[in-house]
Amino acid sequence: MLSRPYTIDTLLAIMQQLRDPQQGCPWDQKQHWQSIVPHTIEEAYELADAIEQALAEDDFSEVRLELGDLLFQVVFYAQFAKEQARFDFHDVIDGICEKLLRRHPHVFGEQQFADEAAIGRNWEQLKAEERASKSATPTSVLADVPLALPALSRAQKLQKRCAHVGFDWPSVAPVLAKIREELAEVEQALALEDQQNLAEEIGDLLFSCVNLARVTEFDAEDLLRQANLKFTQRFQGVEQLAVLSGKSLEQMSLEEMDLLWDKVKENYKN
Repeated sequence: MLSRPYTIDTLLAIMQQLRDPQQGCPWDQKQHWQSIVPHTIEEAYELADAIEQALAEDDFSEVRLELGDLLFQVVFYAQFAKEQARFDFHDVIDGICEKLLRRHPHVFGEQQFADEAAIGRNWEQLKAEERASKSATPTSVLADVPLALPALSRAQKLQKRCAHVGFDWPSVAPVLAKIREELAEVEQALALEDQQNLAEEIGDLLFSCVNLARVTEFDAEDLLRQANLKFTQRFQGVEQLAVLSGKSLEQMSLEEMDLLWDKVKENYKN
């Protein structure tokens, strides 16, 4: 029986035992590279939720647990690789340490940069060189932006890559102008009742809004997550006020619900 204090080696031993063909866990035994991916994505989102809750409640106990769950995903993949004689967990550690040391010459070397923007440009340049070294033929700067990323995150990453090679707006003003242009095209598609074009124009409008988040140095995915949280809290406030009034939302008119919404918003300001 394994005993405390537990270490990363303990976790690796647990993972190996779970995958043991004779004495392991049936569920863990049958997993493979592709089957674990959805769990990894889910664990990343659960960690993000735990961080939001921790910041709101000043209680990081769930963050500690969710970080462990996410680490276990890494260990799971490393176990697959070890079984297939591809690499092991220690190779993963070696790889990330080497990468971090190489990408931070201003911290671990003698290279100096004028400001944070210069550091960012160097980071992107190093990543571009890494991409180029992996292929004998020239590849697009967008080639390895993961398709599985959430759409907002992928849009922002695509725009950032293009900005690195100079394909970018010079300031916020033309980005705002582009948003107004896209909104006008949405309104036109609505007037023409052209559903196919409307869908495309709404997509273009969303893409332009992501651009606004990027050039103002915000993360679009985080902004929408915060907006979702705010909406959820306010709508739940409306539901609570409705209960206190003796009515369900289904029994209320839109005007009545709007009044409750305004009251909840006012309470949040106070």
